[in-house]
Amino acid sequence: MNFNGIIVGAAVFLSIGICHPVVIKMEYHLGKQSWWLWLLAGVGFSALSLFVEHDTLSTIIGGFAFSCLWGIGEMFCQEKRVLRGWFPENPARHAYYEARRMEMKGKR
Repeated sequence: MNFNGIIVGAAVFLSIGICHPVVIKMEYHLGKQSWWLWLLAGVGFSALSLFVEHDTLSTIIGGFAFSCLWGIGEMFCQEKRVLRGWFPENPARHAYYEARRMEMKGKR
């Protein structure tokens, strides 16, 4: 029996489960401007996966890399969720959120 598919699937599921709460925390504390950290992580793990010789581990690292790259889009979506009131906003950045809300009202 070959368990590689199950192992990779579970690892990618776990990486998505890890990345989503990290996106929420990063947007809360740093704002969406921290999207470039996800880009660096995604590119770094992609490069790492090219040099790992073990196929299963290389695939898991590549899956984590693309979970990080997916996090870039999620940072922007998370800000929209905060602006809609679905997630709490950082009180220290209240003025920023209010300016964004006013900006969004002007675009309608």
